[in-house]
Amino acid sequence: MHEILVLIIILAVFFDIANGWHDSANAIATVVSTKVLSPMTAVVMAAGMNILGAFISTAVAKTIGSGIVDPLAVTDLVIISALLSAILWNLITILMGLPVSSSHALFGGIAGAAMAHGGAGLLNIGGIVKILTSLLISPIFGLVFGYLFMKLILYLFGRLSPGAISKYFGRLQIASSAFMAFGHGSNDAQKSMGIITMALMSGGAISTLDVPKWVILLCAVAMGFGTLFGGWKIIKTLGVKMLKLEPIHGFAAETSSTAIIIAASHFGMPVSTTHVVSAAILGVGATKRLSAVRWGIAGKIVMAWVLTLPVCIAMAWAIQKLLSLYFAG
Repeated sequence: MHEILVLIIILAVFFDIANGWHDSANAIATVVSTKVLSPMTAVVMAAGMNILGAFISTAVAKTIGSGIVDPLAVTDLVIISALLSAILWNLITILMGLPVSSSHALFGGIAGAAMAHGGAGLLNIGGIVKILTSLLISPIFGLVFGYLFMKLILYLFGRLSPGAISKYFGRLQIASSAFMAFGHGSNDAQKSMGIITMALMSGGAISTLDVPKWVILLCAVAMGFGTLFGGWKIIKTLGVKMLKLEPIHGFAAETSSTAIIIAASHFGMPVSTTHVVSAAILGVGATKRLSAVRWGIAGKIVMAWVLTLPVCIAMAWAIQKLLSLYFAG
C-alpha cells in the first residue's frame, strides 16, 4: 500500500480517536453528572456501544466520501490537510472544554483543503447543501424533541414522588445512555470510514465507495478507544455547568437525541451528535424554567459552533498551501 495512503489511514484513525474522546460526553455527560453510573463504568459502556453502533450501516460514510467533493478530483494532500485541521480543532476545543462538532470540523477541513487545491469548482454543491441542511436542522429537532418528550414524561409521571422518579429514571437512564452511545457510533464513526474510503478510491485501491469490512472494524475500534479517554471537561460543561440535571432529565435528553441520530444514520445524513445532544439538554431544561439553563455557558457553546466551520476551512486551506509548497520544493 502506498506510504501516503498509510499516513492518511493513520490520521483518520487519530481523528476517530479524538472524535471519540471529544464526543464521549454526548453519551455519558448526563449519566455521570446525575451519579447514576461511575465515570469509569460509563466510559467503558459507551466505548462498547460505540463500537457496536459503527456496524449498523455505511450510508453516512458514502455521503462523506462523495457528498463534499468528488473523490477522484482530490489529492492525498487535500485529505491530509482536512484531517490535520479537524484533529487540531478537536484537540483545541477538548482542552477548552467546549462541546463543538467534529462533523463540522471535518466538513470544513475537506472544503477548505479542496478549495486551496483546485478552487470552489471542486465542491459538490448539491451534496454540501444536503449535509449542511442536516447539520443545521438536527439541533432544532433536538431542542424541540427534548422539550416535548420531557413534557410528555412530566405529564405521565409527574405525580410520583421525587424519590420514586429518581429511582426509576436512574435505571432507565442507564439504557438511554447506552442507546445514545450506540447512536453516536452509528453516525460519527462513519465519518472516518468515509474519509478512508475516499482515499482508497482516490488512490485506485478500490473502484467503488463501498466501505471495506476492515475499514469498518478499524474505525469502530478507534472510536471506542477514544471514548475511553472520557472528555471530562466537556462532560462537566454539558452535565453540570449548562444545566443541573436529574436522572429524569438525562433520560429525556438522551432518548430524544438518540432517536434523531439513529434516524439520520438510517437516511445517510451526517449530523453533529454534539449539537443534537446539547440542544436536547437545553430543550429539557426549558421545561423546568428558562432561568434553569445557564444561558451564558450555552452562548459560549453556540459561539464555538459558529466558529468551527470557518476556522477549519481556513486552517485546512493554509495547511494545504503549506504542504503544497513543501512538496513542490
